[in-house]
Amino acid sequence: MSGDGRRGPGVRAEVRTDGVALVTLDRPERHNALDLAAAAELAAIWRRFRFDDAVRAVVLTGAGDRAFCTGIDRSAGVPQPASPYSLDDPLRDTGPKSADLWKPVIAAVGGMACGGAFYLLGEAEFVVAAENATFFDPHTTYGMVSAYETIHMAQRMPFGEASRTALMGTAERLSARRAYEIGLVSELTAPGEAVAAALRAAAVIAGYPTEAVQGTVRALWAAKEAARERALSLAPHLISLGNLPPEEQARLFTSRQRGHRLR
Repeated sequence: MSGDGRRGPGVRAEVRTDGVALVTLDRPERHNALDLAAAAELAAIWRRFRFDDAVRAVVLTGAGDRAFCTGIDRSAGVPQPASPYSLDDPLRDTGPKSADLWKPVIAAVGGMACGGAFYLLGEAEFVVAAENATFFDPHTTYGMVSAYETIHMAQRMPFGEASRTALMGTAERLSARRAYEIGLVSELTAPGEAVAAALRAAAVIAGYPTEAVQGTVRALWAAKEAARERALSLAPHLISLGNLPPEEQARLFTSRQRGHRLR
């Protein structure tokens, strides 16, 4: 690593000498769930990388071996405007594309990736996962609309798989092997090896001419951007209409069943 590593509230960022930045969600005691400070720091990191010519590719991962990210920390208070036409989503700007960063980002997943983690996976170029990784979306179980998450996953997974993942809630988890079979994951590794594999791929990409790489990233996203932007514009309204009140969500969360099927 070079000497310009930085640590913010719940997020670490280190720039290596090979042009690869390693960004680590660093709240393992909370399964790397993002509170408001960590979400703001992650968004700031993406914006900072736009101006850092030493960063030519990025690997995003989570600390520890239990989780990549489990979305928003349920203890985080998110004030909402009274108008049903407005919604403040603290994770909406946590992805690199939301920050207008067109340098390639590779996600390295070990353990759980669920709920709001899909904001991040949905804006990565590709995903490397360890064999112990699992993917699921708990929203419907707790009386919440899966809107942003489902929109992202519907562009990364076959429609039927995205639908099943969203609608089955906490009853099922997608195994790393199944995620690889359907194309959500591009490479499987042994447990604990996903970051190393992602760093190897990122180093190769960082060694290519940066203008060509960023132009290619932009072209790839242009292929699906129109449908994505239209779908995302509907998300706040669907959430406002379909979410149960927070106290009812909390009741469902505390009474949830612990078992799940791995497929």
